Amino acid sequence: MTNSSDSPSTNGASPATNGAAPATNGAAKERPLIDDIRLLGQFLGDTIREQEGDETFGRIESIRRLSVAFERDADPEAGRKLDDILHGLTSEQAMSVIRAFSYFAHLANIAEDRHHIRRRAAHEDDGSALSEPGSLSLTFKLLAGAGVGQKEVAEALGRSLISPVLTAHPTEVQRKSLLDAERSIAHLLAEREGLRSDRERKQNETLMRARIAQLWQTRLLRYSRLSVRDEIENAIGFYQTTFLTEIPRLYNDLEDRLNGAEIAPFFRMGSWIGGDRDGNPNVNAETLTLAVKRQCETALRHFLTEIHQLGGELSISRLLVGCTPELEALADRSGDENPHREDEPYRRALIGVYSRLAANLQTLTGTSALRHAVAPGEPYQDAGELQADLGVVESSLRANHGSALIPSRLAPLRRAVEVFGFHLATVDLRQSSDRHEETLAELFSVARIEPAYAQLDEPKKQALLLSMLRDPRPLRISSVHYSERTEEELSIFEAARDLRKAFGEQAIRHYIISHTETVSDLLEALVLQKECGMMNGILGDAQASAQLMVVPLFETIEDLRNAEAIMRAFYALPGVASLIRASGAHQEIMLGYSDSNKDGGFFTSNWELYRASTALAKLFKQHEGVTLRLFHGRGGTVGRGGGPSYQAILAQPPGTVNGQIRLTEQGEVIASKYANPGIGRRNLEALVAASLEATLLPPARAASEDFLAAAAALSKASMKAYRALVYDNPRFVDYFFAATPIAEIAELNIGSRPASRRSTRRIEDLRAIPWSFSWGQARLTLPGWFGFGSAVAAFIADAPEEKMALLRRMNAEWPFFRALLSNMDMVLAKADMAIAKRYAGLVPDRKLADEVFSALEDEWKRTVEALNGIVGSTDRLADNPSLARSIRHRFPYIAPLNHLQVELIRRWRSGEHDDKTLRGILISINGVAAGLRNTG
Repeated sequence: MTNSSDSPSTNGASPATNGAAPATNGAAKERPLIDDIRLLGQFLGDTIREQEGDETFGRIESIRRLSVAFERDADPEAGRKLDDILHGLTSEQAMSVIRAFSYFAHLANIAEDRHHIRRRAAHEDDGSALSEPGSLSLTFKLLAGAGVGQKEVAEALGRSLISPVLTAHPTEVQRKSLLDAERSIAHLLAEREGLRSDRERKQNETLMRARIAQLWQTRLLRYSRLSVRDEIENAIGFYQTTFLTEIPRLYNDLEDRLNGAEIAPFFRMGSWIGGDRDGNPNVNAETLTLAVKRQCETALRHFLTEIHQLGGELSISRLLVGCTPELEALADRSGDENPHREDEPYRRALIGVYSRLAANLQTLTGTSALRHAVAPGEPYQDAGELQADLGVVESSLRANHGSALIPSRLAPLRRAVEVFGFHLATVDLRQSSDRHEETLAELFSVARIEPAYAQLDEPKKQALLLSMLRDPRPLRISSVHYSERTEEELSIFEAARDLRKAFGEQAIRHYIISHTETVSDLLEALVLQKECGMMNGILGDAQASAQLMVVPLFETIEDLRNAEAIMRAFYALPGVASLIRASGAHQEIMLGYSDSNKDGGFFTSNWELYRASTALAKLFKQHEGVTLRLFHGRGGTVGRGGGPSYQAILAQPPGTVNGQIRLTEQGEVIASKYANPGIGRRNLEALVAASLEATLLPPARAASEDFLAAAAALSKASMKAYRALVYDNPRFVDYFFAATPIAEIAELNIGSRPASRRSTRRIEDLRAIPWSFSWGQARLTLPGWFGFGSAVAAFIADAPEEKMALLRRMNAEWPFFRALLSNMDMVLAKADMAIAKRYAGLVPDRKLADEVFSALEDEWKRTVEALNGIVGSTDRLADNPSLARSIRHRFPYIAPLNHLQVELIRRWRSGEHDDKTLRGILISINGVAAGLRNTG
C-alpha cells in the first residue's frame, strides 16, 4: 500500500522491512521477499489511489505509518495519534481502511509462499536440502545413515497408508473468486523471475495490476451462507490446482530416489465434505451422492484432458516405428476410421480409450465429455480396466524405442488413475452416536423387540445388538413409515451402499462415530450397516464382513482415557476380531484434538492424546492380523492440534505410526497449504517424510519414567487451572461472548455447519472451531497456552532448580514435549496482550472484565516465564527466525484491523446497525484471519 516513492530505508509497506537492515546473509536471502511485498503493496496502493482518491489513500498511509511506529518501534505518541484517527473514522471510511489492510495481508501471503518456494529451490540447488526438515532429501539421508536400505523403504511404503482428509469446517473465510484471482497473482509473481526484457516485465506488471484491481472490485464477503454444494466445489478446486498433478510427481520423486522401484499407491486423499452429518442437518444422502459424483467428474475430466493431450503427443507413425500387437488391437477396437490417422496406432488407441472413458463420465455423472472424435464407447467396469489399456500403450512404447515419451505425461497419468481411481477421494461418513441410538430405538420399538432401547444399561444394549448382528432377518418392516429422522439416517447407509457399487469400494470406506463412549456405540453402527445391506454374512460366520470400517472418535478427556478399555472390550466380543480381519484387517481410531482441548486445556489435551495413542498401540499388538491406524482430528490452530504436520507426526509415541496415518486438513489451512501447487507439494512431501522417519528410524530415546511422571503432574495442574477459569467461573461465558467477536463470526457466511451443537451459550455446546477462531481474532489465543504457566509453577514449587532441569531435559530429549513447547511458542508469538485488552474493553461489566482479564494476564506472564525458563530464551521463535521475522513484521499491518474491529463491534453492539458497520466487522475478521494464517 506504499507510495511508490518509499525507499528501502524508510518504513515501507513491506512487513519484511525493518528500516535499514545490515546486509547480512540472512537479510540478503530475504531481499527478494521484501522486493515482492513492496511491489505488491505499491500496486495495491496505486489501485486504491486511483479508485478511491488521494484522500482515502493518504488516510490509509497515515494509519499504516503510525501503526508501524507504534507496534514495531513502541512509540506511544504514534499510538495516541492512531487511536484518534481510528475513533474518528466513519463506518464508510473504516470500511476502506479495513479492505486495504485485509487485501495487503492476502498479498503478503502470496509473496511469502513464493519466497518459500524460491528458498526451497535454492536449497535443492546448493545441496542444503539435505539438512532441511520435512524434505525427502533429508529423510533419505537419515534412513541411509541408519542402515535402512532402499528395498526396505519401498516395502514400508507398500504397507503404508497416508491420507490427508479435507473437511469443510467454517473457518475458511475466503471466497473462491478471490482464491482464483490470488492464484493468478502468484503465477505472475513467479513468472517475473524468468523475465529479462523491460517489455516483458512491463507486460507482467500490467497483468498483475489488473488482477489486483480485480481483487479491489471483488467483494470479500459472501452474501449468503455456504451450502454443502459450495463446500464441495471449493474443495474440488484444490484437486484441480494441486492434488491431481502434485501427488503423481511426489510418487515419481520417490521412485527416482528408490532407483525406479515401483511403489504401491500408499498416498490417498480423503474428504468429509458431503458425508459429515455430525451436527449439520444440511448433509444427507443427496449431498453424499453429489459429493461422490462431482469428485468422480473431476477425476474423469482430468484423465480425459490428459488422454487427449497424450494423443496429440503420440503422433507416432507405423511407417516409421512399429508397435506391439496388443497396441494394434487396442487401436483397431477404437472405432476411429479417420484416414488421416490410419498409420497412427497410438492416437487411434487413445481415441478409443477416450471414448470409453467418456461413456463412464456420462453413465456415472450424467455429464458429457468436451470432445468426441468417435461416439462414446463401452464404459470401463472400473479404473483397473482403464489402467490396463494405458499399460498397453506404455508397454508398446518401451518395446519400440519410445521410452523417452513416457515420463512427461503417460507415467503421471497412470499414477493418477491408480491413486484417484474413478472416485478421486474417499468420502468419510460421520454421525453422532446419539443419532444411531435414536434410530435403533425406533426400529426396535416398531418391531416390538425392545420398547425402550435407550434406557437399557450397557450390558443389555450389547446383548441385544449382538443378537441382531447374528440374526439374518432384517429389523425394518417394509409396510411401516418411520419418522423423518430415522429415514434420513437409513437413507445415508443405502446411498453409501449404492455409491460403492457404482464408483468403487474406495469411494466410501470409513464410518466415524462421534462421541464414542461405549462399546454399544460401535455395535450400533454395525447393526445399521446390516439393516441396509452392507454386511456380508452374519457375525460369527467365518467370512462375515462389513463394507464400512467402523471408526470410533474419542473426543473429550474422559473419552480419551476410556479409549483403550472400550476397544479392548469391543474386540473381546465373540466374532468381532474375525469380522474386522475379513473386512480389510485395519482398525482405524480417530482422536479428537479440538474438543479435548476445549474440555481440558492445551497441555492436558496433548498429554491424554499421547497416553491414549500409546495404550491403543500396545493393545493392538495383541491382535494379530489387525493393523491399527490412528486418525488425527487436527485443526488449524495449535489449540486444535494444528502446527507443522512434520513435527506433529514425529512427536507421536513410538510404535503408533507404522506407516499408517490419516489427519484432517481444516478451514483456512487448506488454502494456506494447498492453494499454491509448489507449497502444496512441499506439505505433501513433509507428510511422507515424517511418516517414513517415524516408521523406519529408531526413536531417538524412549520417554523415561521421570519424563512421563512429570508430564502427568503438569497435566493435572494445567487442567485444574484451565477448568477453574473456563468452567468453574459461572461468569466466564459472559466474558467470552462479550470480549471476542463470537457473535459476529456467526454472521459470516463461512460454512454450512451451525456454530453450536445446541442453541445455548454453554461452552460445552459450542463447537471447538468458533471457540478457537474467536480467541485468535481477539489475539489472546487462549486454547494454545492457558494453564501451562500454573502447571509449571506448581510442578517446580518444591524443588525449583531440580525440577526445572528436568523440564529442560524433556525439551532436549523428548520429541513430544519439544513439539508441544514449539507450538506454544508460536502461539505466544502470534498473541498480543495489548490488543487483547482492547477486546476486554467490550465487556459491559467492568468488574467482570477486570477480574477475568487479570486472570488471563497473570497466567500469560506465568506461561511466558515458564517457557523462557525451559527453552533458555526470552525471544519467541528463537529456533525459527524466518517465522519470527514474518510474524514481527506482520503485526503492524494486522493491528489496525484489530483496532477497527473493536471500534466497529462497540458501535454495532451499542445500536448502530447500519450495513457498513456490520460489513466492516466481517471484513476485518477476514483480514485478521489472513494475516495470522492459522486462526481457525
